[in-house]
Amino acid sequence: MLSGKHFIVTAGPTHEPIDPVRYIANRSSGRQGFAIAGALAAMGARVTLVAGPVTLLTPEGVTRINVETAIEMRDAVFAALPADAAVMVAAVADWRVEASGQKIKKGDGAPVLTLVENPDILAALAKAPQRPRLLIGFAAETEKVVEHAVAKRARKNVDWIVANDVSGDVMGGASNAVHIVTARGVESWERLPKDEVAGRLARRIAESLT
Repeated sequence: MLSGKHFIVTAGPTHEPIDPVRYIANRSSGRQGFAIAGALAAMGARVTLVAGPVTLLTPEGVTRINVETAIEMRDAVFAALPADAAVMVAAVADWRVEASGQKIKKGDGAPVLTLVENPDILAALAKAPQRPRLLIGFAAETEKVVEHAVAKRARKNVDWIVANDVSGDVMGGASNAVHIVTARGVESWERLPKDEVAGRLARRIAESLT
């Protein structure tokens, strides 16, 4: 059904170094993104999976590019263009640190970390000359999930936002309940195993593109 089409999928967290042994990260396991990449490949798509630092097995038929930081992820995504669609599942760190070249030692007090805003990969892709025909972002929220997702879709200028409530055990867990926000409105799905969410989303994507 998706033969001849190229998809970019991002998955997992990013790790932003503080020093050679410490980093800023989040709880994303990468499971949902990997499942989506696998589901798209199973439907015949050529899939480039840009994966943050996770230990998951690469889905069958998927080309995997491993990255660590947000900047590395951005560069890998743009290097993979052109694509018919991009599904940006990764939980990219909003901030990075001006990292120390040496391990920070304990002193008289806590070190001062200077935060620098990371690139907004999703927004940049929406403005790119090679913008994918279908651009899907993910929104991990802890409150006002649909409200924030609707606002994010407009702000980022993307086609769909897939939103979920991560205040429980979704990050790192095996199941997910999502809301699909499009120009037509909001569709809320019941909590399902992440593989089933991926399969259902892949079918929706295929219908949209064909």
